[in-house]
Amino acid sequence: MTYDPVRDAVPTLGAGASVITPAQLRAAYAAEGTIRLATAGTSGRPRWVVRTAASWVDSFPVVAGLCGLSAESSVWVPGPAEASMNAYAICLADHTGAPLVDDLGSASHVFCTPAVLHRLLDEQAGDDHRVVFVVAGDRLPKGLAEAAEAVGHQVHHYYGAAQLSFVAWGRDAESLTLFPEVRAATIDGELWVTSPWLCLREDSAEPVLCTMERDGELWMSVGDRGSIQPDGRITVSGRADAITTAGVTVVLADVEAALRPYARGEVLVVGRPHPRLGTVLVAVCTDPTDAQSLPVVARRELAPSHRPRAWSVLDRFPTTAAGKLDRARIAQS
Repeated sequence: MTYDPVRDAVPTLGAGASVITPAQLRAAYAAEGTIRLATAGTSGRPRWVVRTAASWVDSFPVVAGLCGLSAESSVWVPGPAEASMNAYAICLADHTGAPLVDDLGSASHVFCTPAVLHRLLDEQAGDDHRVVFVVAGDRLPKGLAEAAEAVGHQVHHYYGAAQLSFVAWGRDAESLTLFPEVRAATIDGELWVTSPWLCLREDSAEPVLCTMERDGELWMSVGDRGSIQPDGRITVSGRADAITTAGVTVVLADVEAALRPYARGEVLVVGRPHPRLGTVLVAVCTDPTDAQSLPVVARRELAPSHRPRAWSVLDRFPTTAAGKLDRARIAQS
């Protein structure tokens, strides 16, 4: 949906706060108005995303159908309500008539990040309560989804962004296919989408949202790299963050994409300051055996400039307050 100055003349709810409540969303939807969401910028200053209330509300029945949510369900959202994915889940529960609860044991459905899922599985060891996990905010490894299913949980995973809303849905990061009514294309390795779920605009001093007109339709990208497989699966490599090392620009997501198929655990690639080269690549693994085996893979699969110069191990990657991977802390580890 393109920006309409008449429609957008309706007051934008959420303009003075970082949390959208179900009551605000219902009011905006009734007025055919808009809502304003905050999403974190790289400098720590928020980027404000403006979207129609309908772009959320009209997707509620689709999401509820995909994850089996109904008025008989109960929903726990353990993350901060300021995060757009959590605000959406809270509003979805309200729209569906499912009550919000405060703990895992009272929930039938849990909306969380992969890091929170990992923690809950550790804490729940031996507990026979089973739920439906809807996981987003970061890449959900296949092994983590399998671990949740092995003890009886159901797992759904989606890829999206505050600006794009839903793009792809599946069981884990390796089984994502396009969300209903979404079409996607790749241009120079970057994912572009068009759908009814897109935002209107991003209000920010450092916007990441890019738009273009294609065959009379509005397409958007937030800079994530990826590919569309012949069988319809969507592979998302992540934002095209890059470093320059020894005069060569290296896209971190490309290095991670080359290493992940051979990793037993998770692997992230970060830049670390170096007195002579400026910045060097460091691969951080959660499985100690990967720190031994992946250097061999890197020598086989990657050009010399794209090979990590150091390998380290963390039992678990640190996360931000929103439950997403904290790459800055990982780089300092």
